[in-house]
Amino acid sequence: MTAMTSSASPAQPPRTPRPPLNRRLAEFGTTIFAEMSALALKTGSINLGQGFPDTDGPEEIREAAVRALRDGRGNQYPPGPGVPELRAAIVEHQRRRYGLTFDPDTEVLVTAGATEAIAAALLGLLEPGDEVVALEPYYDSYAACIAMAGGTRVPVTLRPSEETGEGVTDRRFRLDLDELRDAVTDRTRLLLINTPHNPTGTVLTRAELTAIAELAVERDLLVVTDEVYEHLVFDDAEHLPLAAFPGMRERTVTIGSAGKTFSFTGWKVGWVTGTAELVTAVRSAKQFLTYVSSGPFQYAVAEALALPDTYFEEFRAGMRAKRDLLATGLTEAGFEVFRSAGTYFITTDIRPLGESDGFAFCRSLPERAGVVAIPNAVFYDHREAGAPFVRFAFCKRTEVLTDAAERLRKAFAH
Repeated sequence: MTAMTSSASPAQPPRTPRPPLNRRLAEFGTTIFAEMSALALKTGSINLGQGFPDTDGPEEIREAAVRALRDGRGNQYPPGPGVPELRAAIVEHQRRRYGLTFDPDTEVLVTAGATEAIAAALLGLLEPGDEVVALEPYYDSYAACIAMAGGTRVPVTLRPSEETGEGVTDRRFRLDLDELRDAVTDRTRLLLINTPHNPTGTVLTRAELTAIAELAVERDLLVVTDEVYEHLVFDDAEHLPLAAFPGMRERTVTIGSAGKTFSFTGWKVGWVTGTAELVTAVRSAKQFLTYVSSGPFQYAVAEALALPDTYFEEFRAGMRAKRDLLATGLTEAGFEVFRSAGTYFITTDIRPLGESDGFAFCRSLPERAGVVAIPNAVFYDHREAGAPFVRFAFCKRTEVLTDAAERLRKAFAH
């Protein structure tokens, strides 16, 4: 009998251990908002870090959501693109305010807030290796969503500047259009624009938006424009949707949100508008994220978008008064305050206080003043460019802002 030979497989080399987290997300830890909000709770501080109102929006809109729940509207899966009533209301809002026309059946998509809209747009429009030019500092989800899509982010930094006219010094962050143009390469797929701009409070001007539009047309670029603070512009600033500029409607995905305008951030109702081709691309990604969300709230937001102009005017005026209250307190405490032309955030420079590290300053601020803020550096790739800047939110009750301003004055004014 012939002996059988062994057929055992050769020993395999040990596998190299790999961390559980996808390497594309390895640079993103717990968000600074979670860290600072936890610190606010731990210390009993006033939270001017995370941008959410501390009061609800209009009572009639809250009741509209209750009616929808009781009437069984939206309690089951709503249509994938969003309920028809909301899509029609979004279209009418864009027509009435900006003269933009969209087809509610093919050119509107309702999302789980603007954050999902950003994610779905980038996942749907980018291929691995595509470059995305974004205005820095930027909302932290931009960087993570670009990474998840396999794209490469290319920051163009908004830089602080001063202009003095008629005895008044205007401090704001400005876009260098030459730097923007130089950032575009043959690998650039998309411009990611945010106006009104979080965290700096800058509102891009007509001249700046015209230059962006001309660049996008010249280089055949797509544009995703985050306009969630469209109704929060102050003084002489004006919100101008990029899609309304020549050559831009066919290449622009515009993102809007109910949370910022109606103070129901927990409802998570956002939307995108654009050509049918672009919206289809975004929906192709969105359908595998949440599929649908916020059913009853969609009906309520449809009613909110139809509120009279007086609502939007009063909302803006109230926020402007809160901005001025907090800006005055910060100035009296010794901060250098940048003019917030839009959003509900104020960016400050802490160097007049003898400080230069925003992270260290914000982590010590609860103990020193009983107030929580956010270090702007977290919104930068070039951390050194944002190191001395700190953001405060003023979407809080007047008495809360008054208390915070007094705490800051006591802690830092000399």
